[in-house]
Formats: sequence, C-alpha cells, structure tokens
Amino acid sequence: MIISNYMKAEHRECDTLFASAEEAVVLGEWSVAEEKFLAFSNETLRHFKKEEEELFPAFEKQTGTKEGPTMVMRYEHEQVKGLIGKMAGALETEDKDAYLSLAESMMILLQQHNMKEEQMLYAMCDRSLPQELKEATLSKMKEVVL
Repeated sequence: MIISNYMKAEHRECDTLFASAEEAVVLGEWSVAEEKFLAFSNETLRHFKKEEEELFPAFEKQTGTKEGPTMVMRYEHEQVKGLIGKMAGALETEDKDAYLSLAESMMILLQQHNMKEEQMLYAMCDRSLPQELKEATLSKMKEVVL
C-alpha cells in the first residue's frame, strides 16, 4: 500500500486545488483563480512527472511491459495537459463560461483517470514491486520537481 496511499493523497491534494480555483472563477475572483489554478497545474504536472519518470519505468521494468496500463495513463496525461492549456487561456481572458465548461470536462477526465490509477495501476505496483524497490521509487518521487 506504500505507493497507493502516497499517490492517492496527491490526487486528493490536486482535487482540492482544482475545486478552489473553480470556486474563485464562479465568484469572479480572477487573481485568486489564477493563483489557485497555477497551484493545481503545477501539482498535477509534478504528479505526472513523478509517475512518468519514476513509478511507470519501475513498474514497466519489473513487469516487462510498456503496452499496458502505463501507456494508457501517459495518453491520458497528455489529454489533461491539453485541457490545462485551454483552461489557462480561459482564465487569461476571464471567460467564465469557457473556464467552467472546460473545468467540467477536466473533472470527468481526472475522476476516471484517478479511479483507474487508484483501483488498478497503483495496486498493481504495490503487488508487483519488491518492498525495497517501492521504497526507493517513493523516495525518488518525493524529490521530483518541475
């Protein structure tokens, strides 16, 4: 559970930042929204980097496959990054309707993505990676910066 617990906690943190940015947009507090959205974006991108540079390679090496769940997760990361860019544009122009529409798409995408990671991939990592490798991977993930 070492990987699952750590990564689930990061998902919750990103969810909280996402919700606070959306709330600020609803209230028309654009500077607060930008600040909260930047925090959400940075934490989400750092989370992805941890997965793509440390967790996924460790899992792929241990299982001998790159065609499975990690490939799907990388694809979904690219979708999220595209939405982040579009949402940043909506914030820049203070387009509340566009932002909220994109936020709805983002929420659905992230909920589905996180569920797959939490219920499948992280559990697979916890089962397949030896304890020493889990601990080493987690330690490396904690050092990742944008």
